[in-house]
Amino acid sequence: MRGCRVLLVLVSLVALGCAPARSEDYPSRPVRVIVGFSAGSGPDIQARTVSQQLAKALGQSFTVENRLGANGTVAARAVATSEGDGYTLLFSSASITSTPFIYRHLGYDTLTDLRPVATVGILDGVFMLVKASSPIQSVQDFIARARTERLLYGSPGVGNGLHLTTELFAQKAGITLQHIPYKGASEVMTALLSGSIDVMFVTPPSVMGLLREGTVRALAFTGNKPFAEFPDTPLVKDVVPGFEAPLSFGMFFAQGKTPPAVVEKLNAAIRAAVAEPSVARIMQRDGYVPDNRSAGETAAFFRREVESTGELVKAIGIEAN
Repeated sequence: MRGCRVLLVLVSLVALGCAPARSEDYPSRPVRVIVGFSAGSGPDIQARTVSQQLAKALGQSFTVENRLGANGTVAARAVATSEGDGYTLLFSSASITSTPFIYRHLGYDTLTDLRPVATVGILDGVFMLVKASSPIQSVQDFIARARTERLLYGSPGVGNGLHLTTELFAQKAGITLQHIPYKGASEVMTALLSGSIDVMFVTPPSVMGLLREGTVRALAFTGNKPFAEFPDTPLVKDVVPGFEAPLSFGMFFAQGKTPPAVVEKLNAAIRAAVAEPSVARIMQRDGYVPDNRSAGETAAFFRREVESTGELVKAIGIEAN
């Protein structure tokens, strides 16, 4: 009889140990936020800004780790294959929406192994850049040269948002450009400044300092309205009829099996963080419109973006590898 009681106690302890953590106890230990982009890039700045606010609000550290490679899929795979407990999060740009159509063997399912948590901001547009010493003075000049010369552009890999934006621009402008893929935005910028490529499209946070210094020149901005700090930069849509840049955003994800209560708690905390004036100012400075979707709205939004990106990849003619 005593042995049975001991066995029951042991079984109860094991059951308790296997039970999912209660949302009210989350987080009870440090949280990792994995970013598939280089330090100083737009997604990295957003992830760190919001993570610092989450640490203050939730009383645990939210440590950002940069894991580069394969257009953000190395970082996404690390989260998709992690424990579904909310202690390993992914922060990604909209480039994650193209990966199911670019890579045949991701090692995870974007729509089931990753769970959208919260969208922190929507990016209105990106800059079309040349180095300051480039003879190309305008979008019209660039298009004219591309019809007679071989012009090169770079992006952080195949199928990312900047790659798709450039290809869509070329398609609508009726020109052909040669793509040179790099591992990260910093490498693309190095290539531009060295003259290895002629042009790049880039998110505002990655290039604000260089624009202010005059190291690079913005030929145009892909947004629907002028960029606040550089209002005289022309809009691509005013020069290239039919051009509409793919939507970009910053979004937190958890592993697909993370309990809904934990996802809801994270969503509420992230929405509160983005509403903080100090965070909102950084987001708006970098061209992002702070977002306030619920967890359910975020999931529906993400699914729609994956579907629309798949259509764009097909229209542009990029084949999966």
